[in-house]
Amino acid sequence: MQEAEPIFGRVLLTNDDGIDAPGLRVLEEVAATLAREVWVVAPEHDQSGTSHSISLHSPLRVSPKGERRFAVRGTPGDCVVMGVRHLLADGRPDMILSGVNRGANLGVETVFSGTVGAAMTAMLLGLPALALSQAFSDGNAVPWDTARALAPGVIRRLAGADWSRNACLNINFPTCPADRAGPVTLTRQGAGLLDDIEVVSRTDPRNFTYHWLRLHRSARQDAEQSETAVVAAGGVSVTPLRFERTHEETLVQLRNILG
Repeated sequence: MQEAEPIFGRVLLTNDDGIDAPGLRVLEEVAATLAREVWVVAPEHDQSGTSHSISLHSPLRVSPKGERRFAVRGTPGDCVVMGVRHLLADGRPDMILSGVNRGANLGVETVFSGTVGAAMTAMLLGLPALALSQAFSDGNAVPWDTARALAPGVIRRLAGADWSRNACLNINFPTCPADRAGPVTLTRQGAGLLDDIEVVSRTDPRNFTYHWLRLHRSARQDAEQSETAVVAAGGVSVTPLRFERTHEETLVQLRNILG
């Protein structure tokens, strides 16, 4: 069977799990079938939870990791800016692909996600961007083959759609094998599974206290067309996201109260 033609001249890949993450290797395999030129600019270390933050108080150091492959000592947002404005200054990429994240990015967690944050930063720079995440039920057996099999078709389909550059697309692949996955479904963000953040304190061998943040998630009913509901049912969710977060009901309420 003849291989499909590339749809991009140049793509830029990044993530928040770090340059050595297995999800990024999956995305590189996928991108190689879609683009003539694949660039990777990813964090040197895991940057999960950094949202779309950028580094303003420390220098960014870039380390070559192979042909068109670079690690940045910074956030996913830093990586996008360094890639677009510096490393690829001779020609902007046609698309930014961020992921494949280890774990779904659903509901409220999209606000904290560095994977989604990278796509949001690309949106700020005027570039189309997709954030891709792979759900799992067992952290020791992430079903990367699902994303590997489904991502090329999903990306091709979305790349052919002329969506607003004021939005990036958040994509989540389900935990089931690719041949059992449901259809690509346009979704709303919804509430998701995150419901609390706990501080866990410990004492190190030198008797100093240190702290970890622990996320708490719980299954709860979400809207029928939310990311969480669609992924739980085995579908592939695609949610357009934007920067605008104004809560319209509260805006109207406060106008009425405060005049």
